[in-house]
Amino acid sequence: MVNSKMDGVPKLHEAFKGHFKIGAAVNPRTLTAQRELLAHHFNSVTAENEMKFERLHPAEAQYTFEHADRLTAFAKDRGMGVRGHTLVWHNQTPDWVFENGDGGAASRQTLLARMKSHINTVVSRYKGSIYAWDVVNEAVSDKNGELLRPSKWRDIAGEDFIAKAFEYAHEADPEARLYYNDYNESVPEKREKIYALVKSLKEQGVPVHGIGLQAHWNLERPSVDDIREAIERYASLGMTLQITELDVSVFLHDDRRTDLTAPEEGMLERQAERYERIFRLFKEYAANIDSVTFWGAADDYTWLDNFPVRGRKNWPLLFDAEHNPKPSFWSVMEITRS
Repeated sequence: MVNSKMDGVPKLHEAFKGHFKIGAAVNPRTLTAQRELLAHHFNSVTAENEMKFERLHPAEAQYTFEHADRLTAFAKDRGMGVRGHTLVWHNQTPDWVFENGDGGAASRQTLLARMKSHINTVVSRYKGSIYAWDVVNEAVSDKNGELLRPSKWRDIAGEDFIAKAFEYAHEADPEARLYYNDYNESVPEKREKIYALVKSLKEQGVPVHGIGLQAHWNLERPSVDDIREAIERYASLGMTLQITELDVSVFLHDDRRTDLTAPEEGMLERQAERYERIFRLFKEYAANIDSVTFWGAADDYTWLDNFPVRGRKNWPLLFDAEHNPKPSFWSVMEITRS
């Protein structure tokens, strides 16, 4: 009998049973390379890219569901939930969506019809298999004095494209939970914009059920106080919250080094302390948070490699490149005993 490196390691998702789901973003590569790790520690998965518009619908008359179908089958076979990511986003949407047949911009009517057709086709296909959708992703601006970022969705369809997306998704699957998802969600200035947007949607009767906090954080920022204030602010809307893309970079924002081939002394200990504080907070607000998803499962694959600093390796997750638990894993597990 072959011994597994998972033998004797407590399951992360079981440790938080009764609090929230524990998820990981996956792709075709990691579904194979991290299969054992995923099955042992996680009870939810999210497609890193394979459910985005450009991957599912590269041409008007063409849908490519192969990889998304494989992911949902993987999850179903293991009793996992699936978060859908994402239906409407200013990035990773093919040009044809916004164009007419003459090379100019599509009309509002045409663009909304394409949005509705795409959402209906995708959401209906996975109806009953996906418990939550990131319906609109990153529509709020980072600029002072500007609520919504400029985008072809906004510029062509108008600011109500957000409400329309939620309405179309709800029509396609009335049982799915529908989320607005964004980054820098704990930065006070942007927090207030996200709050204002979702409050407005709710007041209009738009079927938005929650807010997704991406949670791409580092060893120092945002502060735990800012995270707490964001959770409380969003929860005051009566919204369910989900942590959707969690990782903790071992590099601070102004650290541009590319010469490390392994974490330097003290990095993993600081990361463990950071994860411990973050998960204590999540556990404290478990009545408001029903899912915590990492943007990846282990350090052998992370989107933070080469981003935002080209040529730089990062180690932002709970498991190392060989899928062994890091100090961060044990610090997170420790809080489940208190």
